[in-house]
Amino acid sequence: MDDLDLSLFTDCKKRVLENCGKVIVGKDDVINLVFTCFLCSGHVLLEDVPGTGKTMLLRAFSKTIGGKFKRIQFTPDLLPSDLTGINFYNQKTGEFQFREGPLFSNIILADEINRATPRTQSSLLEAMEERQISVDGVTTVLQEPFMVMATQNPLESYGTFPLPEAQIDRFFMKLKLGYMTREQELSVICRPSTSQIVEELECVVSLEEIAKMKSMIPLISVSEEVAGYIMDIIAQTRQASMLMLGVSTRGAIALYKAAQVTAALNGRDFVIPEDVRYVAPHILGHRIAFNGVARAGDVEEYITQLLDQVTTPLENVRS
Repeated sequence: MDDLDLSLFTDCKKRVLENCGKVIVGKDDVINLVFTCFLCSGHVLLEDVPGTGKTMLLRAFSKTIGGKFKRIQFTPDLLPSDLTGINFYNQKTGEFQFREGPLFSNIILADEINRATPRTQSSLLEAMEERQISVDGVTTVLQEPFMVMATQNPLESYGTFPLPEAQIDRFFMKLKLGYMTREQELSVICRPSTSQIVEELECVVSLEEIAKMKSMIPLISVSEEVAGYIMDIIAQTRQASMLMLGVSTRGAIALYKAAQVTAALNGRDFVIPEDVRYVAPHILGHRIAFNGVARAGDVEEYITQLLDQVTTPLENVRS
């Protein structure tokens, strides 16, 4: 394992924000969270109205970190084999050969994931969780790094298949871009084509640097007080009477790891409660379910109240 080099984290964060910021204006927080998720080997679900730059953000990020990138447009007639690949008969050799699907890449953009049937959606589960796929009884391990970045439109329900809870839980974070400020939007509409800017982006963080940072994450210390704080937040979601579903153990692990990466990206070798509070809304929000129908904004409001209610450790956060 490498010795902890915090300057690598802070330097790479600066490069990623600057490079992606050429395409996505005024959304450094979201870019930072996508990078955090990537370092945690997690997957991102971007849910927002059309035209806010979801696809462009993911394209810009994939160009920034290098590696192979594939975009899959999810539609009702998309088959699992369209993702994993197929065995086809080669008449020249007289043998079956495996033709790789788009999942054999480093960054997968699953555009409008809720437009595919549950059968096709479920074919992503093994790849996302186990980092492998199975075709005709043969299991193939996917190369690292591997990240699925999916988008979906929260408003349109016609012709869509809502993601089941089991699949939503496999997304490390759920993010929203939102609209830019007036000045930011004005600068965007007056500049050259965004697609052209994305094409001209260069890789600024190598896969070797990514691998080195990932190996150093366990070296970020988490005190007993902060670890207990994380568990207090998780336990509160499981005990709340208004919730039908609390946060899973997978969600607790995600919160712990994301807090470690957040600390490192801020140049610290130890986690403080503010790191936990920063990532909590994006990691917990999609893992809880209300009793009855939830209105827009209910989840965000609940998470805010939850973080205010749980006692924050004030001292001895450094172990």
